Amino acid sequence: MNDTADFLVVGSGIAGLIYALQVAEHGQVVIITKKRDKESNTNYAQGGIASVFGSQDSYDSHYRDTIDAGAGLCHEEEVKYMVSNGPAVIKQLIDIGVAFSETKKGNPDLGIEGGHSHHRIVHAHDFTGQEIERALLYQIKKHPNIKVFQKHIAIDLITEHQTPGRDYSKGIHCWGAYTLDVKKKKVEIVRARTTFLATGGCGRIYLHTSNPNIATGDGIAMAYRAGAKIANLEFMQFHPTTLFSPGAESFLISEAVRGFGAVLRTQKGETFMQKYDERAELAPRDIVARSIDNEMKRSGDRYVLLDLSHIKASRIRERFPNIYQKCLKLNFDITSDPIPVVPAAHYMCGGVVVDRMCRSNIDKLFVCGEAAFTGVHGANRLASNSLLEAVVFSNNAARAAIKMNKSRSRKTPEIFPWSIEGTFNQDEWVYIFHDRQVIKSVMWDYVGIVRSSFRLARALRRLNVIVEEVEEFYRKTTVTNDLIELRNIASVAKLILQCAMSRRESRGLHYMTDYPKRDDKFWKHDTLISIPVS
Repeated sequence: MNDTADFLVVGSGIAGLIYALQVAEHGQVVIITKKRDKESNTNYAQGGIASVFGSQDSYDSHYRDTIDAGAGLCHEEEVKYMVSNGPAVIKQLIDIGVAFSETKKGNPDLGIEGGHSHHRIVHAHDFTGQEIERALLYQIKKHPNIKVFQKHIAIDLITEHQTPGRDYSKGIHCWGAYTLDVKKKKVEIVRARTTFLATGGCGRIYLHTSNPNIATGDGIAMAYRAGAKIANLEFMQFHPTTLFSPGAESFLISEAVRGFGAVLRTQKGETFMQKYDERAELAPRDIVARSIDNEMKRSGDRYVLLDLSHIKASRIRERFPNIYQKCLKLNFDITSDPIPVVPAAHYMCGGVVVDRMCRSNIDKLFVCGEAAFTGVHGANRLASNSLLEAVVFSNNAARAAIKMNKSRSRKTPEIFPWSIEGTFNQDEWVYIFHDRQVIKSVMWDYVGIVRSSFRLARALRRLNVIVEEVEEFYRKTTVTNDLIELRNIASVAKLILQCAMSRRESRGLHYMTDYPKRDDKFWKHDTLISIPVS
């Protein structure tokens, strides 16, 4: 594919596709995605998009709910900007072809989720992300200026480090990426005037996650290696309710189920959320996840129960057709049977530091979606704000990238070709699989919902050895999809751990048993890390 693009997009979730459709009116766009074009965290989003529509609701209320959930670390002006653009985002998606659920009167059918004070979740039943991806991909595939390359994985960004002279005196610039064509097993160069990272999250770093297999932190890892600033990776959100079914793939039980009236119970049938928060099942995710975790540790049970049986069966099937059918295939009838659920890694609230236009500190590199840190989520994301953030800020990025490309030269510097000198094929994939499993177990056991200084130090000792081994193996071995993902998983796992060790308090999603209180005097600030570039 060795190609040249005006705009390179890495990732095919909602942020990347929205951006691609807009910039395609001003130049050639190349989208690379390491699986199928519709495989993304967006596609798995069930709940919806938070936006102010009801007459009883207001921007100020949505803002306050977001700030409250974010535990004092939200960037307030960015939150105001995001929520005020909510209705325009919904209209934009409808114009693209997204079919949201409506009431009998033709108005948006607004749901409510944990942390929200009003019904404001615009949704397409319980497969909102899937519907958004369908509509966006339909528009993408018929656009003459957009090329989509599936089963291509980005290895590293191309910066001064891959050019003769390696002159950093004028800062760091991005001119595209090295990518692996997985089918052809060939590394190719995609040169680009601007690069847009929309690679999604990193849930697969943990043993239990709601994320698809592709969520290995690629964008964060690549940007960090290139010299980008990273922030707040200690704030990994654990979704309170994923289906517990040994032998089956993790499946998210939407936040909207609790908003619909579902009740959490122990395996003995006892309710418990009222002990932890007056909002009970509608408390923010961090509180619900820790409450479930505590109940499981007290009882020794491997899961708790989410009960919908007191709600009319026809209403459940109409509102949650996807969840109903999925559970039915696993022999759970959610209209009568309580659903066994367990918390799982779900959403990264930190990421690559960007401004309102999604510009990173690397010139010509834009980052958006879950891989980015815009500041709107603070220490804990409010439910259904993620898709909203992705569209609002990718719109900004598109405008900025179009303007940048008009004012910049089309010339790119000489770029070193990909070298395989000194590398060789190794069939020791057991090694790769083993390291990946060890990282996931270490992160789950020691850097999970509840942490301590002892656990974090123990995790760091283990991860230091693995990260060093992986880098050595990477330098000597012909690259493969599995090896690239392992390298990124190892890198981001250590970055999460470094952020967690530096915050000696409990705030939002970061709970430390030896620092159980929130400390605004010393810790009301973002955690920033970056690598020296030379």
